[in-house]
Amino acid sequence: MERRHFLGAGTSYALAALALPDLDAVTRRSRAAADGGVHVGQGEVLAIRQMTAVLGDAASELGGGHARHLAVRYLTQDVASWLDGRYSETTGRELFAATSQLVHLAGWMAGNEGNQGLAQRYYAHSYRLAAETGDPELAATALRGMAVQAIDLGHRAAAVRLSEECVHFASSVQDPRAVAYYQATLANAAALDGDRRTATAALAASESAIEKAPKTPGESWAAHYSQGRWAHETGMILARLGDLDAAEDHLHHALAIHGLDRRRTRAIVLADLGQVQLRRHRTDAALATWSDFLDTAEGIRSVKVAEATASIRARLHHLHHIPAAADLARRATPWR
Repeated sequence: MERRHFLGAGTSYALAALALPDLDAVTRRSRAAADGGVHVGQGEVLAIRQMTAVLGDAASELGGGHARHLAVRYLTQDVASWLDGRYSETTGRELFAATSQLVHLAGWMAGNEGNQGLAQRYYAHSYRLAAETGDPELAATALRGMAVQAIDLGHRAAAVRLSEECVHFASSVQDPRAVAYYQATLANAAALDGDRRTATAALAASESAIEKAPKTPGESWAAHYSQGRWAHETGMILARLGDLDAAEDHLHHALAIHGLDRRRTRAIVLADLGQVQLRRHRTDAALATWSDFLDTAEGIRSVKVAEATASIRARLHHLHHIPAAADLARRATPWR
C-alpha cells in the first residue's frame, strides 16, 4: 500500500486497531491446540527473541531494506507453526510476547523500506498479540509505531489519538526509558497539531523520565531509547515548535553522546541538524554537516535516509552558486 492509500483509508484502520481483542485468547489457544502440533517450550521463545535481536541490529545499522525478507521468512516458516503448536498457558504468553516483538520489527522494516501500509498492518498485529498476552509496554510500543507513521504523514488528529493511547497503555510501565519514549511521541504529535501546551508538558515529562534512566539498558522492549535518541527527537520537536537554537543544541548533544552508534541513526541526525542549521542561516555549517551525512549514509537502504537525501538536494538547488553546495548536489544520489 502506497502513501496515498494510507492517507485515504489507513488512519481508520490504525484507529480500529485500538479495539481490544479477546483477552482470554492465549488461554483458549493453549487449550485448543491441535494434538498433532509441534511442542513449544522456552527454547522456541528464546530463539524468537535472539532472532529479533540479530535482525534488529542489522536493520538499525543498514536500514530495513536489507533484512525484512529474512524476518518475514522466519515468521511464516518457523514462528507460524509454533503459534499453532502445543504449549502451556505460561509459555503461550511468552511466545505471543516474543512474536509481538518480531512482528513489530517486521513492521518497522517495512516502513523503513517505504511500504507504510504494510508496516501499519504489522504494527496492528503486533498490538493485538501484545494485548492478548497482557503486556502493556509491547502494546504501547506498537501503538507508538502507528503514531509515528501518522506524524510522518501529517495526520495530526490520528497522531494525537494514537500517541495518547500509547501513553495511556503505558501508565503502569515503570521503566524510565519507556516512559520517555512514549511521552516524546505525544509531544511530537501535539507539536504537529499546534498544541504547544500539551507538547511542552509531554516533553517535560519525557525529559524527567530519561534523566532517571539507568546508564545500562535493561530488558525493556524500549531499552534502546537512549539519551542520544531522546536528544535527537527532542531537537526535532523543538524545531517544530520554532525554538531553533535549542533544537540545534539538542542535535549536537545527540551526536556527541556515546551510544548513538548506528550508522542509519547517525545519518538521520546529521541530515536533521543540517536542516536546522540552514533555517538558522548557518549555511557553511549546514553544508559541512550534510557532507558528513553523505559519508555516513553510503550503502544504507532506508526510506528516511532516501527522503533526507532528496530533501537536501532540493535545498542545495537554491545554493547552486556556492561551489561546496554544487559538489554536494553531485554526491547526493537518493537510494531507490
